[in-house]
Amino acid sequence: MKPWLDEEEARAAAEVVTSGWLAQGPRVAEFESAFAARVGAAHGVAVSSCTTALHLALHLLGVGPGDEVVVPSFSFVATSNCAVYVGATPVFADVEPYDGNLSVRTVEPVLTERTRAVVVVDQGGMPADVEPLRRLCDSRGIALVEDAACAAGSQYHGDPVGAGALLATWSFHPRKLLTTGEGGMLTTSDGELAERARRLREHGMNISAAARHQSRQPVLESYLEVGFNFRMTDIQAAVGLVQLRKLDAMVERRRQLAGSYQAMLGDVPGLRTVEDSPWGRSNFQSFWVELDPGFPLSRNQLLTVLAEAGVSGRAGIMAAHRQPAYAGVAHRELPVTERLTDNTLILPLFHTMSDAEQRTVVGVVRRCAGLRAA
Repeated sequence: MKPWLDEEEARAAAEVVTSGWLAQGPRVAEFESAFAARVGAAHGVAVSSCTTALHLALHLLGVGPGDEVVVPSFSFVATSNCAVYVGATPVFADVEPYDGNLSVRTVEPVLTERTRAVVVVDQGGMPADVEPLRRLCDSRGIALVEDAACAAGSQYHGDPVGAGALLATWSFHPRKLLTTGEGGMLTTSDGELAERARRLREHGMNISAAARHQSRQPVLESYLEVGFNFRMTDIQAAVGLVQLRKLDAMVERRRQLAGSYQAMLGDVPGLRTVEDSPWGRSNFQSFWVELDPGFPLSRNQLLTVLAEAGVSGRAGIMAAHRQPAYAGVAHRELPVTERLTDNTLILPLFHTMSDAEQRTVVGVVRRCAGLRAA
């Protein structure tokens, strides 16, 4: 992945630097409104990362010690960590083989009387089928949090991923389409949750620093509850506003490249490319392929050959339950998670990728399969 950054972002950041207002301020407020509108959310709360957004979401829901939070193991470890941060127990559920996401089929067996929340991930930008999960959770009084870290620009049944969600979280890390360097966003359909989230990200203060400094009268702030320092800077938000204007072009180009990968690798025996689901349209934040025994090399062997050819591939999504940090957490068998973790890899995909660069990647894969270049 290479972020698509140029002089426009540099100028936007420089304008903030010369303005004298660097911390959370007017650019953050503008970015919150623009991003929320883009993803069909009523409210946006900018924060320092998607991890802090996830932490904040569970904190807002009152999840704590003694509670369980269902999460996919097939995800970056931050998804599981957010449950631990609030003192709850992460409960690992398996995922579906075609998109690597949770479903009612995989979640329902692990629900208990202690389940307070389910965190569903749009893995690699592939939209999860959230409506059946919402119905399941609503029927049991369980909150559904949507970890849309990778999904800015993806669609679910024709609407933006996260549209209308009670709580959805987003990442602006450089590996994502839309980047602010570091940074994240919490979006919500609930105005009271948004108002409290804004307080909590700023130490629980009853008035924002921006409002305090803009007041013509002395302001003696108070701290209504123990909060956090989860703020985004105006420099990051200024970059994010430029990036947001590029999002549609980013998605279009990535989908073109994904379509080319699918066409040029579709006849490779023992290799499956990720595809759109019937209910969604992916931004292809990651383009992953799965190898089965019909492919001549193992996943790790293919990664080695790619690296020797100057191609930066990446092992597929991790299985959090295998990490040392979660060695003591009991879980059911997770056969699909383990299969995908062991046998998938992510191929290069970025906005400025040339057709020649893509043909180089495809050529290496096809040679490893004993085939001619596409």
